[in-house]
Amino acid sequence: MSLLSFERKYRVRGGTLIGGDLFDFWIGPFYVGFFGVISAICAILGTALIFYAASLGDTWNPWLISINPPDIKYGLGFAPLKEGGFWQVITMCATGSFIAWALREVEICRKLGMGYHVPVAFGFAILAYMTLVIFRPFLMGAWGYGFPYGIFSHLDWVSNTGYMYVNFHYNPAHMIAVSFFFTTCFALALHGALILSAVNPMKGEKVKTPEYEDTFFRDFIGYSVGTIGIHRLGLFLALNAGFWSAVCIIIAGPLYAGGWPEWWEWWRNIPIWS
Repeated sequence: MSLLSFERKYRVRGGTLIGGDLFDFWIGPFYVGFFGVISAICAILGTALIFYAASLGDTWNPWLISINPPDIKYGLGFAPLKEGGFWQVITMCATGSFIAWALREVEICRKLGMGYHVPVAFGFAILAYMTLVIFRPFLMGAWGYGFPYGIFSHLDWVSNTGYMYVNFHYNPAHMIAVSFFFTTCFALALHGALILSAVNPMKGEKVKTPEYEDTFFRDFIGYSVGTIGIHRLGLFLALNAGFWSAVCIIIAGPLYAGGWPEWWEWWRNIPIWS
């Protein structure tokens, strides 16, 4: 209730990018906005198409349902619905929903008079998705290079794509991305554990302050990044994980078609080794 009373101070008109006052209202605690409506329409339509396309298949097993992209022979053109057209329309719905959601976040930021860190961060996730289903297939000349919408079929696509380049672990951008992913998990696990330790003291003790948190990490690793710093660090690590993920797949195919272990021959041929 205290958060709701605080929120009322900021439920003000304005800050919209498109639509003016038309959708400038809230439903319960959720701001609607023009882009909120667009996002909802795209999400509902895309989800309905997934279920409809699945109904045309031969199984309702959630592990085996797969909405596949068009065959390579269709190139960058539109394919019949049952031969990949559903995948194309669903991809358009998903992309429209994600981008509209990010723009809705921009409108909320404008209302609150705060920075655009949240929509910018979400933009990196959108970039990673669009790289897989739009940018890379476009650069390779066929929508068929996108990944299928399914659980097992998606995993198969990841495995097959990796083996297509002999060993994807040797992709340098993949190495960087995985390092950032693991570091993100490690840093935010430490942060979350520290916060829980501070706000859940033993019975009879007071909740600890940031000074205790800073002292813990100064004793633990010799340095404390601070309360604001840990969130800046977490954002930096997470955004780099998404960014380098996009880079690692965009260079595999459009820019380099050989085996990634072979790519490292330049390192072995450096004159200093001989």
